[in-house]
Amino acid sequence: MDTKYKSHIVPISEGDLDALHVGTWILGTGGGGDPYHKYINTKHLYRDGHTAYLLDPMLISDDDIIAVLSNMGAPIVGQERLADPYFANRPVTLMEQYLKRPFDAVMPLEIGGGNGIHPLMVSCVKGVPVLDADGMGRAYPAAQMTSFAVADLSMYPFTMCDIRHNDVIIPKAESWIWLERISRTICGEMGAVAATCKAPRTGKEVKQHALKYTVSKAMTLGNIVLNAQRTHSCPIEALLDAEHSILLFQGKVIDVHRRVQGGYLKGKTLLQGVGGYVGSQMIVHFQNEFSVAEIDGEVMVTTPDLICLLDTQTGVGVGTDTMRYGQRLSVLAMPADPVFTTPQGIEYVGPRAFGFDVDFVTPF
Repeated sequence: MDTKYKSHIVPISEGDLDALHVGTWILGTGGGGDPYHKYINTKHLYRDGHTAYLLDPMLISDDDIIAVLSNMGAPIVGQERLADPYFANRPVTLMEQYLKRPFDAVMPLEIGGGNGIHPLMVSCVKGVPVLDADGMGRAYPAAQMTSFAVADLSMYPFTMCDIRHNDVIIPKAESWIWLERISRTICGEMGAVAATCKAPRTGKEVKQHALKYTVSKAMTLGNIVLNAQRTHSCPIEALLDAEHSILLFQGKVIDVHRRVQGGYLKGKTLLQGVGGYVGSQMIVHFQNEFSVAEIDGEVMVTTPDLICLLDTQTGVGVGTDTMRYGQRLSVLAMPADPVFTTPQGIEYVGPRAFGFDVDFVTPF
């Protein structure tokens, strides 16, 4: 990789990819898109001779320009419109043309779900490193739900592309909310999925406001689950032992309601308690990601805390678009990054931001 950070970058191995595939799905809290297709695409790029490299965000220069990347749309659409590294790279190239300068590195907008692996495909294609950081520490469904928005940084320019070679540049927007409304409408016209390059961030902005070392965290979570699978131990217990998380419920999916509305996947799932939770029911509401969980009518946890639904036997994350009747799931809560529990953070990502008439509830 020809980069000024050649002495600092660390190759992401295929074993790291395996762990990242599992860990990003856990941090996706049901959204961010199923990472499987991007994981397979990145594996193929590796077998064609490419490698993605990871870079410590604290080593970049203040005046570096970083591409913040993600797919946008409803996760369920990704089951039919598959990932493509060259499609992922198109809004990056479009942004470079607009800025009249190349990017020094790329980073995920969100570490959760397929968007956590998305920049690795671009890294392989462009030959620039991936920063060990993101803007959410999980997955959220909207453009304003980032640490950069909470810090009131600029939300433009913004580029997005679809598979039909429709390229869009939003050079300016009134606010983060307006950027989300405009880009979400365009995304709907594009078929509810688009590749995007968010507002470029400087190295200084990343060091001050990004959530750092979240790519490594996803790998750590993935390795915990994979090691438990290899040793035939309980992956849920392994995660509880290693991470600051709480087991809220274990049950079987007995009903799922979901719909695509306004470019989001919205709905709820009903779990019937098993084991120590027999006789109780949990309802988990979602908008792309799991947002509010209640047991027998009492709200137990809300966004911005992470609500992670995992397969009880394998420890693998389950998406809002892939839940089905009969799945036996464990519901874990993980604490939100402190930036999102500030008054400004709660305004952007608390339950009322998703239309729920409840205050932030946390078990931590």
